[in-house]
Amino acid sequence: MNSGELMVVLIVAIVMIAGIFKQRARSHHRLDEDAIASGENQRLRDEVKELKERLKVLERITVEKENSLAKEIESLRDR
Repeated sequence: MNSGELMVVLIVAIVMIAGIFKQRARSHHRLDEDAIASGENQRLRDEVKELKERLKVLERITVEKENSLAKEIESLRDR
């Protein structure tokens, strides 16, 4: 093998090794993004759950006020 052929083989090997490292870096980056997204999804699920609970409380308060208002109106009519 002469020096020209050797240079071509070395260049090809370097490009292949660089491609492998690049692919590994992308893979690790995706894993990090997936972990972040998973944590974000859980945080959002918890927030939605909390908001649903708060909405239930507000609905209960509203219904109670409507009932008490209706009772007050009825008591005034009875007078």
